[in-house]
Amino acid sequence: MIYKNIIRPLLFRFDPESVHHLVIQLLKYFFSIPGSKQLMLQYSKVADDRLKRKVFGIEFDNPVGISAGFDKNAEVFHELGAFGFSHIEIGTVTPIGQPGNLRPRLFRLPSDEGIINRMGFNNHGLDAAIEKLKRKNTKVIIGGNIGKNTATPNATAVEDYVKTFEGLFDYVDYFVVNVSCPNITDLKELQDQEALMKILNQLQDINNKKPIRKPILLKVSPDLNNQQLDEIIDIVKSTKIDGVVATNTTITRHTIAFDTDIAALAGNGGLSGKPLRDRSTEVIRYLAEKSGKAFPIIGVGGIMSANDALEKIKAGADLVQVYTGFIYDGPFLARKINKRLLQEIIPKGEM
Repeated sequence: MIYKNIIRPLLFRFDPESVHHLVIQLLKYFFSIPGSKQLMLQYSKVADDRLKRKVFGIEFDNPVGISAGFDKNAEVFHELGAFGFSHIEIGTVTPIGQPGNLRPRLFRLPSDEGIINRMGFNNHGLDAAIEKLKRKNTKVIIGGNIGKNTATPNATAVEDYVKTFEGLFDYVDYFVVNVSCPNITDLKELQDQEALMKILNQLQDINNKKPIRKPILLKVSPDLNNQQLDEIIDIVKSTKIDGVVATNTTITRHTIAFDTDIAALAGNGGLSGKPLRDRSTEVIRYLAEKSGKAFPIIGVGGIMSANDALEKIKAGADLVQVYTGFIYDGPFLARKINKRLLQEIIPKGEM
């Protein structure tokens, strides 16, 4: 209640992107204090074997993680792990650092509990991410969300994905191929079956030649229709990648009930949070049922509460990730979700 009644209203008085950078710095400072990590883990982590999940060959302490976008530059994965998350997805990482789109590019929809972002893959680049990841001294699982540079034409996009995949290979536990972000010009063209198959097959060829391969997942858009989702199922089976992340942000606005003026001001961009919740769950359920649960699914999109996470898992998600919910509900969302899952006594599973 302290977070929602005092801290969040204070933070929401300021520009959201500036607040995000401030929070990153505060996390670094707080966890530099001796004993702070152990103290936070003691309160946040729910240690119970019933929460463990073995998904695409990796054992997760619990099903709850942080989605890509929060720790773009692999700066605070140690710190985020102390809040009880089993995995942190860094990125989106591109081969070369880039500033992204012009500011303002991040907008809160407080009455709708949503966010619109048109960041544009702003990140410090592959080399900077590697330097941060080399310092890893935590057991938290790290996912690497990879994309192409904005200036790279789609005709040669596969080269960007390959370079980032090769560069991060020794430092992350799994990969997520991002071709569905709505904030990069023409990126959605890479969701075309032929273009996507080219990227995924190239990565799989490299992956299968490694001494130990790493799981590759595809992040899908919530704006795909059922025919396109059927194509995604066929692509996953054909390329033999390890699963999907469902879903990315949406370009639709019809689920915004209150903050329509802010949405109009924001313009183009990806909508996340509560307005995305139902569509994300629909996509998860469709992929799980239509494929016969042929591959693991990480469910993300509009998880604002423990019940939302449970809904995603019942729809077919093996793991869940939060971002906007972490901002609106506060730092102990993972704890709440894991305690709720234990109430359901979800059986230990393996994919």
